[in-house]
Amino acid sequence: MLQSFIHYGIHFAVPLVVAYLFFKSQWKRVFLIMIATMIIDLDHLLAVPLFDPGRCSINFHPLHTYYAMVVYVGFLFFKKTRIIGIGLVIHMIADATDCLMM
Repeated sequence: MLQSFIHYGIHFAVPLVVAYLFFKSQWKRVFLIMIATMIIDLDHLLAVPLFDPGRCSINFHPLHTYYAMVVYVGFLFFKKTRIIGIGLVIHMIADATDCLMM
């Protein structure tokens, strides 16, 4: 229960706080973009079994690999991709907390 609360809290609350604190004039738009980055969870559909509560997503699913994370961090350095990069990095942090709590 605590693990789910922390995981989804990071997925939703952290992007909201970041959007509001650092992008005040456009916080709603920025928040929606960061939430939209959850589309990378579509790679979970490739896993067998589809859902395993004991599985760590990090470095298991294709879009959750360390190689992909390097790209996500790279997005932070370019103005046009920065918001997407922030959302993706927050997403990876949320998923990493699951691995730490197992």
